[in-house]
This record gives sequence, structure tokens and C-alpha cells, in this order.
Amino acid sequence: MNALKQELPVPFAVPAHGMARQEVRCAVRFPLALPVMLSTIDGEVAALSRNVSASGVLFELDQPLKPGLPIHFSLRMPGGVLGTLNDVLVDCLGRVVRCSLSQTHYLAAATIDEYQFAEQ
Repeated sequence: MNALKQELPVPFAVPAHGMARQEVRCAVRFPLALPVMLSTIDGEVAALSRNVSASGVLFELDQPLKPGLPIHFSLRMPGGVLGTLNDVLVDCLGRVVRCSLSQTHYLAAATIDEYQFAEQ
């Protein structure tokens, strides 16, 4: 994933003329539904990833998370996505940047501020 992160620029926001800021995504997002347990200062929250990029993740969950909330989670990334023979466990630290209610679940977008490969 380190090579992936180096090759993919992080997303940034560009102000539009006379409008609110418009988000421009530069990192490729992979549609991956991976079960994950988010650790927060308030406890653990079960979630499912909707998509994953080198700089962030979109989670589906049953309860809202506050923007700015630090989170810790591990993702078992499929080898086929990363171009490796085996799956890779990636330990991540990040923070929630937004959370909204969809028709049936909450969707929380989070950054990946730090990551390391866990021992297999």
C-alpha cells in the first residue's frame, strides 16, 4: 500500500468561482465491502467499508460518528487489489471528516492519516 499511496495524489478542495468549495478527488477509490471494527474514544463501532483509497475510507454503520473524531481500524486488503500474492492487513489511524444518514445507514467518510502494515 505504501507504493499505492506514493502513486496516488491525495484529494484536495478547489474553490469554485462564487460558489462553495468543490471537492476534487485525485485518489483512485476501490469499491470494497470489508467488515471493520472502528476504535474510538467512545468505544468500538462495527462498520462495513463502502470504498477505500490511499487517503481515505467511506464506512457504512448503524450509528453516527462526529466529524473530527479520531479513529483506529485495520483493513484486510485483498491481494488482487494491491497486486500482491497474499492479502495484506493494514493498521490505520484517521479521523472522521463527515457523516450523513442514507436511507438505511449512516455513511462516515474518514481520512487515513497514518498506516502501517501489520505482521501476517
